[in-house]
This record gives sequence, C-alpha cells and structure tokens, in this order.
Amino acid sequence: MELYEYKASELSEMLGKGEVSSVELTESVFERIEKTESSIDAYLTLNRESALSEAEKIDERRASGEELSPLAGIPIGIKDNISTSGIRTTCASRMLGNYTPVFDATVITKLKNAGAIITGKLNMDEFAMGSSTETSYFKSTKNPFDTSCVPGGSSGGSAAAVASMEAVMALGSDTGGSIRQPSSLCGVVGLKPTYGSVSRYGLVAFASSLDQIGPITRSVKDSAMLFDAICGHDPMDATSARREYSPISGTLDGDIRGFKIGIPKEYFDEGIKPEVKEAVMKSVKELESRGAIIKEISLLSTGYALSAYYIIACAEASSNLARFDGVKYGYRCENPENLMDMYERTRSEGFGREVKRRIILGTFVLSSGYYDAYYKKAKLLQKRIRSEFDSAFDDVDVIITPTSPFEAFKFGDKMDDPLAMYSADICTVTVNIAGIPAVSVPCGYSETGLPYGMQIIGRSFDEKTILNTAYAHELGFGGFRAPVISGKGVELC
Repeated sequence: MELYEYKASELSEMLGKGEVSSVELTESVFERIEKTESSIDAYLTLNRESALSEAEKIDERRASGEELSPLAGIPIGIKDNISTSGIRTTCASRMLGNYTPVFDATVITKLKNAGAIITGKLNMDEFAMGSSTETSYFKSTKNPFDTSCVPGGSSGGSAAAVASMEAVMALGSDTGGSIRQPSSLCGVVGLKPTYGSVSRYGLVAFASSLDQIGPITRSVKDSAMLFDAICGHDPMDATSARREYSPISGTLDGDIRGFKIGIPKEYFDEGIKPEVKEAVMKSVKELESRGAIIKEISLLSTGYALSAYYIIACAEASSNLARFDGVKYGYRCENPENLMDMYERTRSEGFGREVKRRIILGTFVLSSGYYDAYYKKAKLLQKRIRSEFDSAFDDVDVIITPTSPFEAFKFGDKMDDPLAMYSADICTVTVNIAGIPAVSVPCGYSETGLPYGMQIIGRSFDEKTILNTAYAHELGFGGFRAPVISGKGVELC
C-alpha cells in the first residue's frame, strides 16, 4: 500500500510513531500527482518545492522532540479561491489569471501553524459559480470514477484530488452545495460547517452571507480532524461567531442509539433519481438497525429554496464582483479608448459566460424596480426556511436527505441548460440559506460504478452530532472506495 493511499488519521499516527517521515509522504503524494494528473486535471498550481521544504522542517521539529499537531506533515490541497501568500490564486478565471496574493487566508494561517503541507491550488468553477467545474477558464477536471463525467462543482478539483489520491485532504468552499455535491459525485466526505464557524477572511467572495470554507476528505474522522484545525473565531471576519469550539476529532464513536433522524418527504419527491432514493433509504435503515429512531418530517418551503438561493447569491455576487474592473489588479483589456471602454471590455473579456449571467441576474434583482419583487421576497423566504429547520430540530437530532439528485453526468450534458445545471443543487441550497452544518458521505453506487451521496444535516454549531452519525454510517457502509473502473476511471488499486 502506497503512502498516498492512507487516510489522514492513519498517516498522523504513523508520523507520530516515526514509521514514516513527512518528506517521504509528501514525495509519495507528488509522485501520485505526476502519475495521475494528466488524466484528472485537478490542480491549477503545484507547490512542490515549497511543500518538500516545509515537510523537511516538520521532520526536523518532530526529531527534536517537539509536540506537534495531528495535521503536522499531512499534505493538503487548497481550492483556488482561498488566498495563499506567494502562491497564485486565480479563482479559475481569466480575471485573476496572474494574481499572486501577498497574504494568507485565516484558514491557511491555521493550517501552516498546525504544520500541514500545502500541495497546491485546485481547479474549480470560475469564481465558484457552477456545479460541474466546467466553467473554469483553464481546464475541466475529470471524475476519477469515469473521466468522461464531471466531478461536480464548484469544488470539483478538491473532490477529484482527494478521490484520486492526489491529495490526502483538501479545502473547498460551499455557497450552495459546492463542497457536498462534488463530494457526492466523487465518493468522498464533504463537510459544510455552520456559517461563522470557519473564518472567511481570505476567501474570494461569491455570496458573502452564504459562503463557507470546509474540508473534503476520504473519511469522517479525517473531516473532524481538519475541521478542528480551521474552526474558531477570527477578528478579521466580521461574520465569525464568538464562541468556544470543543475538539471533535477523537470523540467519534458511532453510537447513535436513541438519535432521532428526520426524513423530509420534500427531498424525496420527483426530480430525485429512484436509485439515489433507494441508496439513501437503505443507509437510513442501517442507521435504524444501530439504534436510531426514524421519523418522517416536512420542510414545506423546500420547493422555493432554489429560486430564493439564486436570487440572493446572484445579488451578492453582482456586488462582490464589482471590484474586478481592471483598475487595481487582475486582468485589463488592451488599448482601451477611454475609462468606460476599459471597464466594459475588461469585464466582458475577463469573466466567463456563467459569471456574467449571474452578475446580470443579480444586478437585475437589486434594481429599483424589482428589488421588492425579488430580492426582498427571497430574504423573507430565507427567514422562513431557517424557522422551519429550527422547528424540525425540536423533534429530531439530524435530518437525512440525498446530497445530489443524480450521479455524475457527462461533460456537456447540462452546460447549455442553466436550469438543469442549477437543479444539481436542489438538495443542498437550503443548508446554506439556513446557515446550518451538513456533511455528505458516500452511500452507494450506480450500475456503472458512479457514487451516490447521502447528506446529514444538523443544528447550528452541532458538527459533532452530524459527524458522529456520519461515522456510524461509515462503519456500516465501509467508507471510501477507490475508483477501479477499468477503461473509464483512473486505475487506483
């Protein structure tokens, strides 16, 4: 078994015992990248030289007897919308194609303080707008289970890198499902934390009231380990929650006896593939056999959530992306005739089709004639959705739904139909609207071997309960399974 095949929790123990060095582990991961990257296209920028240098320093610190974090020496990939000092950060856009930040995002500072090794920056949908990673300006990342299929998005590069073992762990960002949906399509674990539990400082903003950074890993324990490292209050982020966070890693036991699990009927209606429903409900039955109590519930506003989400997200995107105008940094058109020509051509040439579509939609719903009709109503619906979840959690401990209504689809299948593409987020957007945590775990496979995902939703700041439920599921289901579809996916075993 190669070092890159082990889970982070296993590697942390091996490093601590001196059975392997961080340099050996990091070299193993980069050898894996060299072998597999041409088939997957997960990375936009590699950080090999610096990573090996940092790994050497970690080994020296460990050899000196210094007590290190569980993450010390573990290679981690970073989604390319998270600021990394000295490492190009493009948001997969022409607009930021040559941008190299001079500061680290708070989560990167925390990872560095923990001794984690940054392998590089991972591909994504442009400015995190998309559900397939096809809107990237640079390239399309492939699904390791079938390279003719998308990995999901917008954190498709992060999910594909973890699934193909080009990274032991990765960070993604989730605005409407962008961690959980690609995790579902790539058969890995993706955690969207409670809004405010992880600092957004240094995350290039898409929709500021919805965005949240979180981990993508190959096991639930790994997800807990990475979440413990990045959560906490940050004075640099005005939306960061002021509260204490107890460590979750090491406390998961899979004991869910007496847990009440809500099954919302609205998430199992038309639009969800029957095989996905069957896989999720089979997993629910397994949890019931472990002592959980299953209860059908209703979340009545679910049918309106997708519309509300795209109104709110696009409105905030139109405001956040106004800063990219060719004046201060980023792409600038050549030989503009005047200032207005520079603005127009820079934004027309610098942004891709999907980003421009969402900016235009957001500007429209914020305009004086339509603000009350669209944006105001969407914000009222957001309040109602939050209230419905609060009421549901009076009766249940967690809520379980499918993560994605379908498995990974072929490249090009939905690119010309934005509404069909947006439907990929139908099960996930409510979580961002409500600001609560959710985790996606693999729960089954299609006839062609493509993964299905199950979403476990919890109360605000109760990541421990959803992760413990996910761990109980993992014990029964068996967790991550490496892609081995000969002739379709990438041979990993």
